[in-house]
Amino acid sequence: MEEIRVAVAGAGGRMGRALINAVHQTDGLVVGAATELAESGLIGVDVGEVVGIGRVGAPIRPDLDEVLADFDVLIDFTSPTATMHHLELCRDAGRRMVIGTTGLGPGQREAVSEAAIDIALVYAPNMSVGVNLCFKLLETAARVMGEDADIEIVEAHHRHKVDAPSGTALRMGEVIAETLGRDLDQVAVYGRQGHTGPRERASIGFETIRAGDTVGEHTVWFAADGERVEIAHKATNRMTFARGAVRAARWISDRERGQFDMQDVLGLREV
Repeated sequence: MEEIRVAVAGAGGRMGRALINAVHQTDGLVVGAATELAESGLIGVDVGEVVGIGRVGAPIRPDLDEVLADFDVLIDFTSPTATMHHLELCRDAGRRMVIGTTGLGPGQREAVSEAAIDIALVYAPNMSVGVNLCFKLLETAARVMGEDADIEIVEAHHRHKVDAPSGTALRMGEVIAETLGRDLDQVAVYGRQGHTGPRERASIGFETIRAGDTVGEHTVWFAADGERVEIAHKATNRMTFARGAVRAARWISDRERGQFDMQDVLGLREV
């Protein structure tokens, strides 16, 4: 069986380094290419030396178009603008993608779906196996308690995260709203201040915390009169997300085209 060559965008960042390590540790996968911003001092340096695993033969380049022949699957956890650029390049070159970038707008998400007409890709706001199991549990909780409970989503991340609420929190809200037949755009409440009046039962609340080096924590409350069910996930290491992304890269390598998410990768749609 041929090895799957994986490229990592933003390889010099914290998540990028975790992804390089995860690819290196996974049988059947090799680091084929790596990119960073043009102004990075890492351009030209072997990415293996950057993360401390020794030379892997993949010098960091400033643009993906320089290494399109060197990989089969791109893992991208960068920024919406960079991801859209990479998406266009991969679509033209017939390369598969795993997209973990958060904060994509409606038009950008539509571009992802359109690209999936020609290439295979996994797009998910969170690659953690545990978080995606939580998505499934939220469906069950919403069906059983959703009509009789107040639903609140609390998320916490490190001080450097630039979007809020997190993509994972929003996806949790979408899963719950879809299960209950609600439109999240109509029922979402993002924080509260001042005289708000009584809580609307159908609303889904979001609370955001940004502090320290918190990797990622999400808790969903289903609060009924007399009892409360909480479904929570806490990540303590970025390797959790990196290993999930690498698992997705292996899985998508067998697909020719189409858009998938981690529910597909983990087989949770059949559970």
